[in-house]
Amino acid sequence: MAGAPASALKLRVEGMDCGACALKIENGLKRLPGVSDINVNVGLEMLSLLLDEDRTSRTAIEERIRSLGYTPHPVDGEPIADANVPLGRPETVDRTWWRTRKGQLVLGTGALLVLAFVVATIAPDVAEWAYVAAAGLGLIPIARRAVAGARHGTPFSIETLMSVAAIGAIAIGEGAEAAVVVFLFAVGELLENIAAGRARSGIAALMNLVPRVARLERDGAVLEVPVERLGIGNVVVVRPGDRVPSDGEVIEGTSELDEAPVTGESVPVLKEPGSAVFAGSINANGVLRVRITRTAADNTIARIIHLVEEAQGSKAPTARFIDRFSTYYTPAAMAVAALIMVAPPLLFGAEWSTWIYRGLATLLIACPCALVISTPAAIASGLAVGARRGLLVKGGAALETLGKVRTVAFDKTGTLTVGRPRVTDVIAIEGDDAEILAKAAAVESESSHPLGAAIVEAAEARGLELPKTFGGAMAVPGKAVTARLREGFVSIGSPRYAAEQAEIPEEIGARLRSLELEGKTAVVLLSGKRILGIIALRDEPREDAAAGVARLNELGVRTVMLTGDNARTADAIAGGLGLEAKAELLPDAKLAEIGALRAHGGIAMVGDGINDAPALAAASVGIAMGGGTEVALETADAALLKNRVTGVAELVELSRATLGNIWQNIALALGLKAVFLITTLTGTTTLWMAILADTGATVLVTINALRLLRFRADRASTSRSGGASAVENERIGVTG
Repeated sequence: MAGAPASALKLRVEGMDCGACALKIENGLKRLPGVSDINVNVGLEMLSLLLDEDRTSRTAIEERIRSLGYTPHPVDGEPIADANVPLGRPETVDRTWWRTRKGQLVLGTGALLVLAFVVATIAPDVAEWAYVAAAGLGLIPIARRAVAGARHGTPFSIETLMSVAAIGAIAIGEGAEAAVVVFLFAVGELLENIAAGRARSGIAALMNLVPRVARLERDGAVLEVPVERLGIGNVVVVRPGDRVPSDGEVIEGTSELDEAPVTGESVPVLKEPGSAVFAGSINANGVLRVRITRTAADNTIARIIHLVEEAQGSKAPTARFIDRFSTYYTPAAMAVAALIMVAPPLLFGAEWSTWIYRGLATLLIACPCALVISTPAAIASGLAVGARRGLLVKGGAALETLGKVRTVAFDKTGTLTVGRPRVTDVIAIEGDDAEILAKAAAVESESSHPLGAAIVEAAEARGLELPKTFGGAMAVPGKAVTARLREGFVSIGSPRYAAEQAEIPEEIGARLRSLELEGKTAVVLLSGKRILGIIALRDEPREDAAAGVARLNELGVRTVMLTGDNARTADAIAGGLGLEAKAELLPDAKLAEIGALRAHGGIAMVGDGINDAPALAAASVGIAMGGGTEVALETADAALLKNRVTGVAELVELSRATLGNIWQNIALALGLKAVFLITTLTGTTTLWMAILADTGATVLVTINALRLLRFRADRASTSRSGGASAVENERIGVTG
């Protein structure tokens, strides 16, 4: 009789922070009978599989995961195998670092190390025993995970390497070194856990963009209902200040919507009957009636969330170098030592005592302490110097990847530009520039529109005295604002509105078209039917944008701008900065561009908006501007806390220097071991020399890694076009 069909099981796995973790869990579970279709998503900390419960129970699955050093938790809606585990998403998701298992290991090993140091200071005779005890106690949970991994398909994991390193150090009398190595390993694991946890929390920020309730029209009344209950064809009312509850189409009303959360467009977009609206957009002024075209589970924000999750899950895991190398190094070293001990006596009748001694020396030389420290020491130094320069990198994998990127893709709004419109041109047709700007600012003085606010800000910056208005301003959404001044009614509006009020001379029309070709938004000031002047506005590039792009080009990195803005504005901005432009991209199209660029090599994505989150997650490495949205900062692998475009080039330079340092460390560690291996085989090396080889390599590797801390940002003047300032051309370099 055929057994019951396999059922789906989904678990959240606490502590799963890297590709090595995923591989260990997958190897451990695939050996259980009845388990198939294992899918491990490190980015979401999720595990899904198909399970034949007639062959393996859910409890056995959870016990296997716990034995590997991770904690399984049920997902909402999933059955619970362990009655002691509460239903729903566990509280451990939001636990502070010192309450996690890895945090407690850091505190425990750190306390043991400090205690051993105190004991060694007070009683030097028992110093070695104190450090051995500290290392041994700290090694217990790591060794347990190593044993469990070995039993369940991953014999040479990073825990195995660490255990061999610490035990080898103890065996050769280097208890202090063993204790320090155990502590540093625990710290590295914790930092990886914290970075991964912060990245996952960005999904919640996306969800908060969509309102919880919607104002649904039903039987002539307006009811507040949960957005999840909205169906296709329902009609909702969106008041000024409200967020659109789901994707839809305007059927009545005219207003402007701030679509920056979705498209990155800095200027509100006019919406009229027939216009499409996106979930999460903010209504600026008029009341809109919107027919829903997508449910809450399928709207723009929901799809962005899905894209982030999918991109995180599809990222190829960057296995840590030492973990990969240990797969071959540790067993090979043990095999070589064993051959040295037995082969010469058995094959050539050599003296057993001599070759056992040389085999022991080889084992000491092969102790991987220096190799274990080489990469994390360089990474720690690189992360530290980066943090001092306002370059926040969330872990060693991201720092390594940055130096290998072939292309850097930038979002436009808020990344290459300041993120808000500014007055660029004031053209007087009647009177002078100051008069035109003052009248326009007076009309816009009570407006909350970004263009109006920019005009008022420009007038205040010039110290202009604004004419007095009589009565409040009247707005025609998407067209104009009108106020009564002493001379009569004065309006400031779009060129289309101006054309409706008066005939625009060809000379003025040509000037308007020229401004628009430059990617600027032009508004016209009218008194009655007379055109008084033109004011042009644009979201201007950051002061250091051109310098930042030029520095990347000097490093041999291709630069491209990906934006949801219109092609005219994108081309104008990109042309002035010296990079390619791809415009009018919604989040899914932007993600597709990232995939196409990634096919030609590593790519970094730089952005600051929620619409950038999927691209940040899908790129080889995502970089967020410091002034960006929370979800961009959390989704990204690195952040520019100083909010400067030049920081991208600094990240690449720092990463390349760190990669160079890592390879120097590896060469030092393996080179010394190779030299001493030769001298051991010739009988020159004694046991104490073998110990010195490993200890010396560890010291040299550590000193070399600390050299990265001497990096500094040189401030130098430049003769580049555009007059970039000295601050805009900071260089990261090595001194000394």
